[in-house]
Amino acid sequence: MSCATKPAGLPRSVQHPQRASVPTLIILAYAVAVYLFFLAVLGYGAAFFAGRGVPKGIDQGPRAAVPVAVAIDLLLLLLFAVQHTVMARPWFKRRWTRIVPEPAERTTFVLAASLVLALLFWLWRPVGGTVWSLSGPAAGALWAVYAAGWAAAVTSTFLVSHCDLFGLRQAWLHARRVRYSPPPFTERGMYGRIRHPLMTGFLVVLWSAPVMTAGHVLFAATATGYILAGIAFEERDLIQSLGGTYAAYRARVPALIPRPWPRRHPPGS
Repeated sequence: MSCATKPAGLPRSVQHPQRASVPTLIILAYAVAVYLFFLAVLGYGAAFFAGRGVPKGIDQGPRAAVPVAVAIDLLLLLLFAVQHTVMARPWFKRRWTRIVPEPAERTTFVLAASLVLALLFWLWRPVGGTVWSLSGPAAGALWAVYAAGWAAAVTSTFLVSHCDLFGLRQAWLHARRVRYSPPPFTERGMYGRIRHPLMTGFLVVLWSAPVMTAGHVLFAATATGYILAGIAFEERDLIQSLGGTYAAYRARVPALIPRPWPRRHPPGS
């Protein structure tokens, strides 16, 4: 979840059984097409949560009895959590790249995540009941916070390698026949204040609704729980791959909420 610290691919030293090679330009075209599809889904998602500019927002669409709607929505969220968690694990990548070319592994992850999100937006069932409803300046302030959450999430992807996070760099290096290496660990920008600024941005997006319905709370609360669990899974992998470097970083830098004053590096570190 933290694109600044997460190794984005498998080392070339991992050897796989021989498979028919896929032309490099096909992999590159595949990566670009998936990235454009992802941008379309992401843009729809921003409008979906806002409930504006799309045919079906989080509080619009076909309605069902509350128990049925909640069951459908939770199953959709569970599907996304399982896809996102399993496909991001190193053990899955080792097996998956016996089938999918290694330079296309990250792109395939992005495609799967985008398809699951598109399915979620399509099949989501609104759940009635208003938790809070703001208007006037208060609503305007929350819309500003909502936009800031998206800005923080998107900006965080560029602090290390936006193209690597979404599979473009892997395909480009493969097309140029350049050996792939993950982006180096960094504490640049927001990553010097929080370990997971991408997730912080998403949490802000999820909860910054001037009109918060029961269905929106269901989505936000479930996604918040998944984010916290996902961070635990990810940081376990990061400590295994980065060792003491990440352990020291985790001890010094908070996960999601920045301290008023950043903690200094210990002398000699």
